[in-house]
Amino acid sequence: MSYKLEPEDIGVNTAKELSLTEIVERAIKVNQGRRNVLKSGAGLAALSIFGLNACGSDGSVAATAPANTEVAFAAAAASSGSEVVVPNGYVAEILYRWGDPCVAGSPAFAGDLSETSAVAEQQSGDNHDAINFFPFKNADGSERSDVGLLCINHEYLNAEYYYDKVVSDSTVTFTFEDARKGQAAHGVSVIEVMRNSNGTWTVNRNSTFNRRIHGNTPIDISGPARGNVLMQTAADPTGTRALGTLNNCGAGQTPWGTYITCEENFNGYFGWTDTTFTRNALEARYGLSQTGFGYRWHESDPRFDISATGNRNEPNRFGWVVEIDPFRPASTPKKRTALGRFKHENAELVIDPTTKKVVVYMGCDERFEYVYKFVSDAAYDENNMAANADILDAGTLYVAQFNDDGTAGDGVGVGVWIPLVHGQNGLTTGNGYIDQADVLIRTRQAASTVGATPMDRPEWLAANPNKPGEVFVTLTNNSARTAGQVNEANPRANNIYGHIIRINETNANAVGTTFDWNIFLLAGEPGQELFNSPDGLQFDRLGRLWVQTDGNFSNTGAYAGHGNNQMLVADLDAGTVQRFFVGPDGCEVTGVTWTPDMRTMFVDIQHPGEVGRHPNATNPATGMPYTEAELIANPTAFSSWPDGATASRPRSATVVVRRTDGGIIGT
Repeated sequence: MSYKLEPEDIGVNTAKELSLTEIVERAIKVNQGRRNVLKSGAGLAALSIFGLNACGSDGSVAATAPANTEVAFAAAAASSGSEVVVPNGYVAEILYRWGDPCVAGSPAFAGDLSETSAVAEQQSGDNHDAINFFPFKNADGSERSDVGLLCINHEYLNAEYYYDKVVSDSTVTFTFEDARKGQAAHGVSVIEVMRNSNGTWTVNRNSTFNRRIHGNTPIDISGPARGNVLMQTAADPTGTRALGTLNNCGAGQTPWGTYITCEENFNGYFGWTDTTFTRNALEARYGLSQTGFGYRWHESDPRFDISATGNRNEPNRFGWVVEIDPFRPASTPKKRTALGRFKHENAELVIDPTTKKVVVYMGCDERFEYVYKFVSDAAYDENNMAANADILDAGTLYVAQFNDDGTAGDGVGVGVWIPLVHGQNGLTTGNGYIDQADVLIRTRQAASTVGATPMDRPEWLAANPNKPGEVFVTLTNNSARTAGQVNEANPRANNIYGHIIRINETNANAVGTTFDWNIFLLAGEPGQELFNSPDGLQFDRLGRLWVQTDGNFSNTGAYAGHGNNQMLVADLDAGTVQRFFVGPDGCEVTGVTWTPDMRTMFVDIQHPGEVGRHPNATNPATGMPYTEAELIANPTAFSSWPDGATASRPRSATVVVRRTDGGIIGT
């Protein structure tokens, strides 16, 4: 089916890159003497970490990190097998799979696809992605590590395992109930988890905090685009409340205790049934097409048919960052439109130490798209958490321009954060931007207008908790970049391996408008030659940088020796990268989070049996990839992870990783 392809690999940005003359004219040169320079292709250099105070999840200053925080474990071996691989002395245990009960009273996973949409809305969604742990607190306000809430994204579904019909066959009827069941597979799970006396973990199925947020959950629209004409539909003429959140990829966590989940490839769920319909420039720039990614929802659910009367603006209500309060299960999530509309990968939130303003770093995950940050108008109030409830509704959205420093080929440069503000930098009424809401709804076009730098699929951003102003960005890959499009920040044509860029905000000022940057890591180069396509990126509380991959795991040709997708950890002090975790064949290793004591890690495994990616997906009887019909008849034909011999079909899942001696992960 078409949506098995990587939608991020399509690319719809036709904006040209700036010429050298334009770059020089626009660039603001800053003092370069303070940079820690990592030359292109030089691997990981030894870097100093300054300032060991990290911000706790409640906004308070956590205790100074232990002096001995270096990575200290025997690296896990590369693997192309069907199991999770972790270092010696560690165990990996399954916690929460697609279809597992989420809310009290929800049925167990049937395994035969007999669930209705109503039942699916009570169970875990499919294709787990980002994950964050929210600890419960003791009476004195200290964080607990034995009980808390997990927020888990569910990005999309695999029709070959989700339906008992061949969805890709247009002659097969696809019903409204089918569409609603598919919508139930998306969104977010909030579950309470508890550590048992033997160190294992359990989901508290009866917790009053547990809930599913899915493709039909009411969600408020907040911020500048609330009520805008482009947000209005026949079902919601006020443009103030949407239904559902979709394609939830990366996420973030706020110091006031909320979860911010990101809508990525929302365009693939929409289409049109009127063959005379013609998409406009806005719809084209966001990649809408007649049949989408093959979900077929638009055939039976008019909400996803943009040619249906009153529904044309429905896609504009997706592509946002959604804030969820996990500790208030009756609360309504909010789409925070001040953070812009694009294919959000994750949202990395920091508090600027000087101004106390909230800064959110974000990437748009598609070829030749952009890196963004948002700076709040108001300052974060650490003494009154309730005062921060709507702080993400007002502020300035910026887009990054990565310029060189005049020394060709050194993999370093300077950058500018360009404000996306109506009336500035060409974002004027004369150029078609009506107001600030219009700028935010058309964020991609606005970024092109102001001259942002098209990047090689900006995915996760991670801010160093021990060094204010230092932020890392994964550029997963871009095989479409030609030699003529190469620049210092995207230095390779046919970039099949991907790279990571480090941003250093000028004077560690996260709210400022200039920065230095350097290439931190080139995957596929000496020292990093045995992995490709860095994707997920997360610092732990001890200042180690964890890198997850989502790339080619064929283990052949240019990818020989890479094995399955994996998670590595970079020790910035020692200047090393070491493999910690390898997923089962066919999967993507996605989000990661830890308990406050760093003795438990939660990792998500996505699409373990996806036929379009799995190296064993060729049917030996035909010499061709298994078809949907063949997998409906035999769903464990080539993958039975995680349930093994008892599996009814492969299932995405959350994995608990812990040391057998109960020690701190990774040390």
